[in-house]
Amino acid sequence: MQGHLILSNCLTDEVTRPNIERALKEGDLLWLDLEDSGPETIAVLREVFKLHPLAIEDAQEFSQRPKIEDYDNFVSLVAYGARGLDQPLAEVHAFYAERFLVTVHRDPLPAIGHACTALTRLPTDRRLVALYRLLDALVDSMFPFLATLDDRIDDLQDEIFNSPRPEQLVALFALKRQLVDMRKLVTPQRDMVASMLTRVIPIPGMTAETERYVRDLYDHLIRISDMVDSYRDLLSGSLDAYMSMVSNRLNDQMKQLTIIATVFLPLSFLTGFFGQNFAWLVNRIGSTAAFFGIGIGTEVLAVVGLLALFKKRGWM
Repeated sequence: MQGHLILSNCLTDEVTRPNIERALKEGDLLWLDLEDSGPETIAVLREVFKLHPLAIEDAQEFSQRPKIEDYDNFVSLVAYGARGLDQPLAEVHAFYAERFLVTVHRDPLPAIGHACTALTRLPTDRRLVALYRLLDALVDSMFPFLATLDDRIDDLQDEIFNSPRPEQLVALFALKRQLVDMRKLVTPQRDMVASMLTRVIPIPGMTAETERYVRDLYDHLIRISDMVDSYRDLLSGSLDAYMSMVSNRLNDQMKQLTIIATVFLPLSFLTGFFGQNFAWLVNRIGSTAAFFGIGIGTEVLAVVGLLALFKKRGWM
């Protein structure tokens, strides 16, 4: 099995079933992290930790909303952490009791490694502290995700104001979809931590001191929720700006075409008038001076007059 096995003295051990059974029997198991939900992992959860069948079923079925459930002798949690900007949030199932903390996840998650490093640097034998380190690392992983998202939105806004293109519209909708998906997960995760804070579901080992740490988690999730809403508004504004820029550019193009058509309108009239094959016109307007004065001169005068009118009215 792949993962981490952290003992109560904050030393690590190889993730094997004999090591897990020995650490659990001796009360030294602080945190067991399993990086897959395959048959071997499910067997360990069922036979070694004696988890409830519903909890084991949840460990096999991912894509669940964040939640917390109370069983007879342990608590089951589902939480999420961020990875890269273009990657979905990673799902983590945690099973917490006074004697152990077990986490199961499928996707590689840097936050797990950060939590393990924090535990080895600040030794503790309390599983609740390990659970806090885990949840805190998952929540804090969302801040760099949102910071990168903010930079991407700023870059898109600059590109839109310089030159709107269809690729930018695709990127806007992709970012908006990511924020919507994140909002669906952040809100229930905030409610989950709130239920821990209000002790709607009893958490083994919860004291007035550890409650402060849970309150810090709740504060971070509120900030993340507010940031998600702010970035959704920014994306909506960027989308409106894109549509406005495209509409303005279309209006400029239509104005240019209208000016060209308006310039050629009197020219078409003049050439059509003098192009009539009446005998009077053919017999009387035939000199070189008439050609340049009336034929060319009137057309030039019409173009100059129209351009002057457009400039005076601010159309050019």
